[in-house]
Amino acid sequence: MVPVATLLLLRHGRTTANADGGLAGHQPVELDETGRAQAAAVGERLRSVPLAAVVTSPLIRCRQTLELALPDADPLVEEGLIECGYGAWEGQPLKKLAKESLWPVVQQHPSAAVFPQGEAMAAMAARAVAAVRAWDARITAEHGPEAVWLACSHGDVIKAIVADALGVHLDLFQRIVADPASVTAIRYTPLRPFLLRLNDTGGDLAALAPTPRKRRRATRAATNAADSDAPVGGGAGAGR
Repeated sequence: MVPVATLLLLRHGRTTANADGGLAGHQPVELDETGRAQAAAVGERLRSVPLAAVVTSPLIRCRQTLELALPDADPLVEEGLIECGYGAWEGQPLKKLAKESLWPVVQQHPSAAVFPQGEAMAAMAARAVAAVRAWDARITAEHGPEAVWLACSHGDVIKAIVADALGVHLDLFQRIVADPASVTAIRYTPLRPFLLRLNDTGGDLAALAPTPRKRRRATRAATNAADSDAPVGGGAGAGR
C-alpha cells in the first residue's frame, strides 16, 4: 500500500437557518449561539491533531466555524466544497418544501434531483468528491503520508463525499448523517478509501494524529498477522 494523508471533514456549527428549520443553501446565514459553542468545542477536540492544511467552503458559516475552532489557521477557500445550489428553494421553510413534488425525489432518488433554478445533486456530489480527492493528493505530495488535513463544508456535501468513500450510490446518501460541528475522517488509498470516523461529535480525535513511522510499522506488522486487511484500512484512528 502507498501511504496517504488523512482527511477530516468538519461540518459547520448550527446556524440560524438550522434553528429555524429553513434551507440556507448559498445564503449568508451565520452561526447562532449554539453553533458558536459547537465550533469552540470542536476546536478543543482538534487541538491535539496537527493539521497540514485547512480548506473551507466560501460560505460565511464555514469560515465562522473555523475562526472559532482554529483561530490560528489560515484556511484556503475551495469553491468545490460550497453547499448545493438549491436555487428557488433557498430560504424556504423545510416544512413547506416537504409538500413540493420534488421533495420525495430528493429523499429517495437524489441522483435525479435538479433544483429549480439551481444545481443537480449529482453535480454537487461530483464536484465535491473531485475537490477533496484533488486536495488529498496534493497534500500527500507536499506534506507526506503522515499528513492530516481538514475541510470544512456542509451537510449534503459531506454526505455525498462519504457515500463515494463507501462505494454506495448517491441515492443512498440520505441514510448518512452529518450533524453540525461533527467530524468525519476518510483515508484515500490507491485501491479504495476507508471511512475512519463518521459524524463524530464527541470522541477523542487524538488518535487521528500521525504516529511515529517506526511505531506505526511495528503496529501494522502485529495487526497483519491477525487480519490481512487491517494494515490497509487500519493505522492511527481506525479503531474507536
